[in-house]
Amino acid sequence: MYDVIIIGAGPAGITASLYTKRANLKVAIIYKDKSSLEKTEKIENYYGFENGIDGKKLYITGIKQAQNLGVEVKEEEVIKVEMTSNGFKAFTSKGEYNSKTIIFATGSKKNKPKIKGIEKFEGKGVSYCAVCDGFFYRNRSVSVLGSGNYAISETNELINIANDITILTNGEKVPEFRADNVKIDTKEIKEIHGENKVEEIEFKDGTKIETDGIFIAQGVASSSDFAKKLGVITKNDNIVVNENMETNIKGIYACGDCTGGLLQISKAVYEGTKAGLQAIRYIRNIN
Repeated sequence: MYDVIIIGAGPAGITASLYTKRANLKVAIIYKDKSSLEKTEKIENYYGFENGIDGKKLYITGIKQAQNLGVEVKEEEVIKVEMTSNGFKAFTSKGEYNSKTIIFATGSKKNKPKIKGIEKFEGKGVSYCAVCDGFFYRNRSVSVLGSGNYAISETNELINIANDITILTNGEKVPEFRADNVKIDTKEIKEIHGENKVEEIEFKDGTKIETDGIFIAQGVASSSDFAKKLGVITKNDNIVVNENMETNIKGIYACGDCTGGLLQISKAVYEGTKAGLQAIRYIRNIN
């Protein structure tokens, strides 16, 4: 059992880990998706670097700093987070980890595919949460857009609800998944059609399939994806927090780009500090 599990290894997550570990707590960082820092050639507006610093170097240095302090850093994809009787459980592609608290720090949501019709039908057949919206598609035909572990996790949530499911890989690799009511289509998608709601999907080769709903699960799950499934309040795909980085659920915190506002390293570090300190107070009160 960890005291703190931090999902995300960017500036916010790393900073939260430094404070919680220095408080002698058992801390783990779990991350998989690459940070936007790695794509930044040079950062010149962050304190302490007179000649600027390469984004990838700053990112890697931060992870090493946490490891040197004794933080357990696991490069695994988190596919689901659940509440338990004594805290939370994070499910990854390699295992399961229990914790008294969770800090979301995976950055902002960037996995919305550029397919015509996605935004038009959001809330009208396009969904981002199988746990939240699967019930509305009981005994109907649905599709899951994605090809990785997150898409498989969403498909599993729908198997006992929908009559039939089609995994749409949109030209990506075919996942190793088998179930009687699940089909896999690898063709590239051109557009989503319908009158007042989703009715069919058109592929670039001109073929079409009928579907009542599409669940978007492309790439790696974001903080807002996990938050929605736990009942954490979100707004415009950002996690809603108070001044102490607390969500509406005790023991769950969020920091960095996933809370919205300025997408800057300085803001992420500040919020990571606040989230870490508040998690320390919470754990000391429940122990």
